[in-house]
Amino acid sequence: MRFTNPAWKALSGLALCLAAGIAASAQPAATPRSLPAPAPPPPNYANSSAWLCLPGRIDACSVDESAMVVSSGGRARLEEFVLPAREPLIDCFYVYPTVSRDSGPLSDMVAGIEERQVVQAQFARFAQGCRPYAPMYRQITLTALNQAMAQPGGLDSLRATPAPNDGGPYADVLAAFRAYMERNNQGRGFVLIGHSQGASLLKRLIAEEIEGKPIQRYMVSAILLGTDIDVPMGAKVGGTFKVTPLCERDNQVNCVIAYSSFRDTGTPPDGALFGRSKTPGMVTACVNPANLRTGKGDPEPYFYTLGGANSGPQPNWTGDAWTPIGTPFVKTPGLLSTQCVSGIGGSYLSVHVNADPREPRTDVIPGDVVRDGRPDPNWGLHLVDMSVSMGDLVDYVARQGRAWRGPPNR
Repeated sequence: MRFTNPAWKALSGLALCLAAGIAASAQPAATPRSLPAPAPPPPNYANSSAWLCLPGRIDACSVDESAMVVSSGGRARLEEFVLPAREPLIDCFYVYPTVSRDSGPLSDMVAGIEERQVVQAQFARFAQGCRPYAPMYRQITLTALNQAMAQPGGLDSLRATPAPNDGGPYADVLAAFRAYMERNNQGRGFVLIGHSQGASLLKRLIAEEIEGKPIQRYMVSAILLGTDIDVPMGAKVGGTFKVTPLCERDNQVNCVIAYSSFRDTGTPPDGALFGRSKTPGMVTACVNPANLRTGKGDPEPYFYTLGGANSGPQPNWTGDAWTPIGTPFVKTPGLLSTQCVSGIGGSYLSVHVNADPREPRTDVIPGDVVRDGRPDPNWGLHLVDMSVSMGDLVDYVARQGRAWRGPPNR
């Protein structure tokens, strides 16, 4: 079975628990008398060409982030994107989701339009509050995902496949992060940002390289969307991360924001890719950036309008066929309400559309993964995990930057 929605080809990909299985299946099979070929070394991240975004240069983060703000009445006004004049006090390190259309199981290190679009859709806006760093890496490709999902057993067979050696995506991200720390960090606080495959890689990075080590004092926060972060029922820490808690306050640092979004018309089904912990006694974390304290709020969404790593087919945002959206983003004040929901149906960010048929503005949003002509409930609103609360996430990072005063106990 193959995904038929063209949005899938720019999908903010499958979590690494599945991607790891693809990488393993893509390696040459070892016979009893042979050993697997050694993994190639990571790219040299001392070379600027290995990075999509670096501070102070014209690159994938130097893009238009302007938005058309569409009111409930359908009227549209331009919101220009302006970077702050001052030098941000913290850094952001971003690992993008599965977007590569390269033909092999692992992507190359040549940035295509899909990598550049996902940076515009998910990351460049954060430069309002932090210096942007975004490495290229040899990720699991969409080609490999489609091929694997066409095989008998589909996702179940992927889950059962052993993880690969460290010669793939994680080795690259680890090398990039170490290069950033050695060459660029200079004692600054950093925020880790990732979605789906990228979030899964950062999840491992935190668990293996950051938690419990001196470097943890410099981690301002982590934003890990579209992957499962486990916590004990009713707790804010434990599970995936042993000492790093979920964020609860606007000025809190050294904490994690994590969620996967689903429409409020249904809970994550049995077998859902996100929102249901696979560990007994655990639930998947949900932190609502629109209201960290209560988990229920009115988000500030920014939907990407240029295709690529966005959200699927676009609705008629204004309700007027003669008013096209001429900006990379559309912003819809008051259209959404979000709430963290935890129970027998899983733990996830429930997204409600405040539809009003009396108003011309759209009453629908994109974001579903469509398979065989129908939304696949196992994915939820995976395509717009970042979009539904982008403004809140950017504001939170900016607040953290203003609150950052260096590592504690220095």
